[in-house]
Amino acid sequence: MTRKSKVLPFRRHDEATIESFRKDPAYAAEYLNTVLEEGDQEELLLALRYIAKAFGGVSKLAEETSLNVTSLYRTLSPKGNPELKSLTGLLKAMGMRLAVQPLRHKGHTRLATK
Repeated sequence: MTRKSKVLPFRRHDEATIESFRKDPAYAAEYLNTVLEEGDQEELLLALRYIAKAFGGVSKLAEETSLNVTSLYRTLSPKGNPELKSLTGLLKAMGMRLAVQPLRHKGHTRLATK
């Protein structure tokens, strides 16, 4: 008698992350804000690739943003360096926007009026 082994359901981390962004766009925005706050460009590009996949893929987003698909793939590559126009267009197509907020550190007075 042979015993059949059961294969446990398994998803790769990136697939699970993309699925969670697809199900909860607010979580995707929160994740992206955290990455932006930390300021690591490689992490930012990885986050943008995951979020792009969650929102229909690079080809669909390129069409929605009127950006060249090859250029957008290059922009989101690990060595990409997105221009502000590309970044804001991509975020808009995903229902997000880039915003600036003041830092909230003790003694931070640069934004104070004189």
